[in-house]
Amino acid sequence: MGEESKKLGNSSNEMGFLEHLEELRWRVMYALLGIVVGMIVAWFFKDFIVETILLRPAAVANMNLQNLRPFGQLFLFLQVAAIVGFILSTPNFFYQVWKFIAPALHSHEKKYATAIVTFSTVCFLGGVVFAYFVMLPLTLKFAASFGTEQIENNFAITEYFSIILSVMLAAGLVFELPMLSFFLSKIGILTPKIMRKFRRHSIVTILVLAAFLTPGTDPVAQVLLAVPLVLLYEISIIVSKIFSKKSD
Repeated sequence: MGEESKKLGNSSNEMGFLEHLEELRWRVMYALLGIVVGMIVAWFFKDFIVETILLRPAAVANMNLQNLRPFGQLFLFLQVAAIVGFILSTPNFFYQVWKFIAPALHSHEKKYATAIVTFSTVCFLGGVVFAYFVMLPLTLKFAASFGTEQIENNFAITEYFSIILSVMLAAGLVFELPMLSFFLSKIGILTPKIMRKFRRHSIVTILVLAAFLTPGTDPVAQVLLAVPLVLLYEISIIVSKIFSKKSD
């Protein structure tokens, strides 16, 4: 009776396909709500975010910026609020992802929820900080160094913000590689042996990915993104070795 009741209990806790879709819908809504709240907060501090934080790399690189479109600055502030809102809501975003996949995990794995959400957030924000303090200053200085006395370098503000925001988001996403390795290893899809076997292929893929994630920027940004990606790949091998699903 004990075994039968346990099986019945487990089956009653299992979610059907429609229930999974409903759960996914609510998690997406909660994630979007978090982004909206982050956007509202970012909008109230938009002047500080734009003038003190986002324009700082341009000042360091001695870049001359100008707005070339009517209402360009309005749309620019909206874009900044949306992306900064997403960055601010990353803890909630990772929490909603965790809540969606948690039913498929064992009870002893669910207790790591706080640590995983925290580590995922730290990885993402670490990539953003790395891009802001390392990649962007070198990239913008490289771009501003070219010019002649007859040609003045005046950069469109929309292009400038497109570069810095895309680079920061790209760096944040690729810094999630160890967490991706953790999940794939836990479910048995990824193993250290596979990662070591395809190391050379992965390095080539990383170079292509770095070029794709830094569109419109110079090769310096691509190399600066590729180098930590390779290091993260090696770290991911260690993570996979620690958390690989043991065969029964």
